Amino acid sequence: MKKAYLLILPLMLLSFKSKEKRNTIDITTQFGTMKIMLYNETPQHRDNMLAKVRAHFYDSLMFHRVIKDFMIQGGDPDSKHAAPGAMLGSGEAAGDRIPAEFKPELFHKKGVLAAARDNNPQKASSNCQFYIVQGKKWTDAELDNIEKRGNFKYTAEQRGIYKTIGGTPQLDQGYTVYGEVYEGLNVLDSIAAVKTDHNDRPLVDVRMTIKEGKKIKVK
Repeated sequence: MKKAYLLILPLMLLSFKSKEKRNTIDITTQFGTMKIMLYNETPQHRDNMLAKVRAHFYDSLMFHRVIKDFMIQGGDPDSKHAAPGAMLGSGEAAGDRIPAEFKPELFHKKGVLAAARDNNPQKASSNCQFYIVQGKKWTDAELDNIEKRGNFKYTAEQRGIYKTIGGTPQLDQGYTVYGEVYEGLNVLDSIAAVKTDHNDRPLVDVRMTIKEGKKIKVK
């Protein structure tokens, strides 16, 4: 794998503790705003994202890699001043990678926020690049094959979500999932539908600003 970071009805929220508070972020583009709840189960990824948001790290960066029915990826600092058509995906922020925080209950359903990474053996995450899953719907037979390859089992609820809402189960337990869109899935779909070049970069730049939102309580 090349060094370039690869990931390479409302959403049903996971079963969280009663009235547990969750941090949120708002990702705004020319297509609208996605409101994202960050998971407390992945504290290192949550805290890294919040620190960068508070430092305005992501402002004016791009969603530089877009693949319809798969995901939209952003957070490369090189995208801020990138020339038209330049290949992106190798940029890094100062500091170390984030250790993987895989949780069987956190899976790649449509709308989740996850960390991109390079091909390091620990599967540690980029400390700045992320993706948001669009994905597609899957059959039981396809999910059976993914379970065999990954040596894990889906719950009945997870299977139901992959069959009715969709996602990217082929990435489960390989990339850290650390949040989910709770408002603005239409914005995700709009970005995923843009025209792209042979490197999956949108032909018209999709730039973002990210700010911290209000904490929310999840029942």
